[in-house]
Amino acid sequence: MSNTSKTTLVCANCGKEDSDVTNTCNKCKMVMYCNAACKKRHRHKHKKECERRVAELYDEKLFKQPPRPHEDCPICMIRLPNLGTGRVYMECCGKLICRGCFHAFQSRITKRKDDVCPFCRTANYTSDEEMMKRFNKRAELNDTQALCDMGYMYRDGEYGLSQSYAKALKLWHRAAELGNADAYCNIGYAYKLGKGVEADEKKAKHYYELAAMGGNATARYNLGIEEAEAGNMDRVLMHLMIAARDGESDSLKNIKYFCFDGLATKDDYAKALRSYQAYLDEIKSDQRDEAAAYNEEYKYYESNF
Repeated sequence: MSNTSKTTLVCANCGKEDSDVTNTCNKCKMVMYCNAACKKRHRHKHKKECERRVAELYDEKLFKQPPRPHEDCPICMIRLPNLGTGRVYMECCGKLICRGCFHAFQSRITKRKDDVCPFCRTANYTSDEEMMKRFNKRAELNDTQALCDMGYMYRDGEYGLSQSYAKALKLWHRAAELGNADAYCNIGYAYKLGKGVEADEKKAKHYYELAAMGGNATARYNLGIEEAEAGNMDRVLMHLMIAARDGESDSLKNIKYFCFDGLATKDDYAKALRSYQAYLDEIKSDQRDEAAAYNEEYKYYESNF
């Protein structure tokens, strides 16, 4: 017969020691209580410590290196760039393809019948109506990129759609709830600028943070700049360092300027530069360089720092 023992826990309010003390603080998860009554009585004593710990836990999540927002290009299998002009969405199959592979394929087309998707070989659409049918079909499948792109179309009133920021926001919220970091960033912009909603700095920051934690480097950069305006240089550098690792060149430039002004160290800039270069090493390819040289709108990274 095995000899097992239960862990003895202590109620933070009454001091009762019992293995059944399992009522945890819902916010910080740091302390235990024997019942809901003890939790309620101890709330005023625990409040400050709880808020401090909750803030610490949130920062741990916020400043953790985020996941990549996109998978590798399904054709060349090289990491997709974070810069939007470096990739193209195929509304037929829902694949994101790098501009290098897309341009290489397009450059070989000599006849209309050969103008097909580089991945699934579906013929290209011939009208805005046909394109929108494909987008709607992808949206019905909860394709977050399709939802996000349709939001841009409504925002700008493109492809026969009536301009509507309300519809754009509805699509972005849906895409965001399904995990699209770019959609969170778009919602943040809307609240920042008061587009389709009442301007709200607090909500804008909230959505930027969600976008940043999902891997959107632009939202991360925006948070860094806001922290700089507030004078929180330690948080500024943490945000900009992460953004630089994800290819946000303005973050690298600002760390360099902060270094000149004595607000960051040479080591900070060197670390950011190495991180940015490591990102470039992951995304660069001859095909992508050729596409960028062919058309400025196909560039896949910023080099103006």
